Amino acid sequence: MTITPKPSLAVALVVATLLYPAVAVRADNVPYEKQLLRLSEILGSIHYLRSLCGEKDGGWRDQMEALLEAENPEPVRRARMIASFNRGYRTYGSVYKTCTESATAAIARYMKEGETLSKEVVVRFGD
Repeated sequence: MTITPKPSLAVALVVATLLYPAVAVRADNVPYEKQLLRLSEILGSIHYLRSLCGEKDGGWRDQMEALLEAENPEPVRRARMIASFNRGYRTYGSVYKTCTESATAAIARYMKEGETLSKEVVVRFGD
């Protein structure tokens, strides 16, 4: 089963990337840290599931790299964001070995949640 990419999450991430300056910020100074960690986990989940369901290269890892570049987090915070991405990837990797209706439903849920989180961060915390 092939899934057509929905650009809305990617567009929101690009907007967020443009709004946040690349200055290293400590986690205790970031009011949207929880949202970014969740978004990182969602990107990892989508990366695994969409690849499983036939997407050749949706650029989800690239989106994570763009998020890291935009945030320019200090090393501990960067490690937490990467760990969240990997957790999302591994969680579904341990459960799904083939693309199923359940997997495509999870993709749809995560796309919607990721888009909502991205917009929330931009609206609440953007310049």
